[in-house]
Amino acid sequence: MFTCAVCHAKECRDELVTEVFQIDGQYVLVDRIPAEVCVRCGEESFSRDTTEKVRLIVHGQAESAKSIAMPVFEFA
Repeated sequence: MFTCAVCHAKECRDELVTEVFQIDGQYVLVDRIPAEVCVRCGEESFSRDTTEKVRLIVHGQAESAKSIAMPVFEFA
């Protein structure tokens, strides 16, 4: 049963999300991560299995599907 860790809502929807991680100064984008997303506030929650798989991916235990270039902005 889902309960949002942020707003305590009880309803979520299953989605595939994209996350960017910074590992040893390098940015790594992981696409199509299965997540439960709170319908009220948008907080994303991941299963233990998904979290472990993402950990292995970002620490180099998978080959990248592609590489991309992206603009970088500074806030201040």
